[in-house]
Amino acid sequence: MVFSTVLTSVPNLYLTRKPKDIHIPIRCQSSPSVSISSQSNLTQFDLKAYWATLYAEITQKLEEAIPVKYPDQIYEAMRYSVLAKGAKRAPPVMCVAAYEIFGDNRLAAFPTACALEMVHAASLIHDDLPCMDDAPERRGQPSNHKVFGDDMAILAGDALFPLGFHHIVMHTPPELVPESRLLHVIAEIARTVGSSGMAAGQFLDLKGGNTVDFIQEKKYGAMGECSAVCGGLLAGARDDEIERLRRYGRAVGVLYEVVNDVLLSKLTEKEGTEGQEKKGKGYVSLYGIEKSMEIIEELRSKAKNELDGFEKYGDCVVPLYSFIDYAINRGFNVSDLSQ
Repeated sequence: MVFSTVLTSVPNLYLTRKPKDIHIPIRCQSSPSVSISSQSNLTQFDLKAYWATLYAEITQKLEEAIPVKYPDQIYEAMRYSVLAKGAKRAPPVMCVAAYEIFGDNRLAAFPTACALEMVHAASLIHDDLPCMDDAPERRGQPSNHKVFGDDMAILAGDALFPLGFHHIVMHTPPELVPESRLLHVIAEIARTVGSSGMAAGQFLDLKGGNTVDFIQEKKYGAMGECSAVCGGLLAGARDDEIERLRRYGRAVGVLYEVVNDVLLSKLTEKEGTEGQEKKGKGYVSLYGIEKSMEIIEELRSKAKNELDGFEKYGDCVVPLYSFIDYAINRGFNVSDLSQ
């Protein structure tokens, strides 16, 4: 079936905007007078406001994309994880931010952004299962299988993966994104969640051993990489620009997790407890705090160096720069955005 036939045969939720929708403007220039990586540009950018706006818009679209229908329990389980109040929406926000470097209508990126959140939630549901990481909580609430049972959690995750692909095909405005770009986006997401991506990372996480770098790159770096790349693909970025986004997203995804390891280590040390769920699997367990801090600096520098190659796009790149600093400094609690 030709995508154009599918895309034009259904009403599109992304072509209309409600009057109350407000965007935080990012002024884009082709030739900035100063380097966009300067501290002054970053301090003037309000990442919290930018993130909050996208958070609200994406959450609304996700609500519409996963209505409860028969069989009710599967949809309720899907919605439980996707719409969890503790969800950060980092993959969709990064996708939209990457798109806005090259594109001028963020509505083109929303279906893919929502699909990334569905895929991300599905991976977390499966990761938390007793046969995987056996995690009792996720996003500030009991894990999906704790509420709906292992069987229903598996089905919810299984349903969310294809729903993401379906959502991209059926809701991306064809007048904004050519179908050839959609094919590349779908291929990118499929590669990310497959046996050479996140599934490989989970396999090695289960197997154990001193493969933490590969595990972190595949389990956490892969999602950041995919999110940034999809934004660029939707907007028609050049091949060399896509590769820059790929390296940037991978570095930021791993950076966020290494910082998490360090923060958890310091918290457990302060409280005199032991983080059993991370023991032996994180950077701190393998390398120690000092080496982990060096890795954090290396990842920060790597991510920022990739963005320096986008200087000609001016202030459009500032959100992606600010994500790097947020990954380290955690200037606000993203879960508060859902309040």
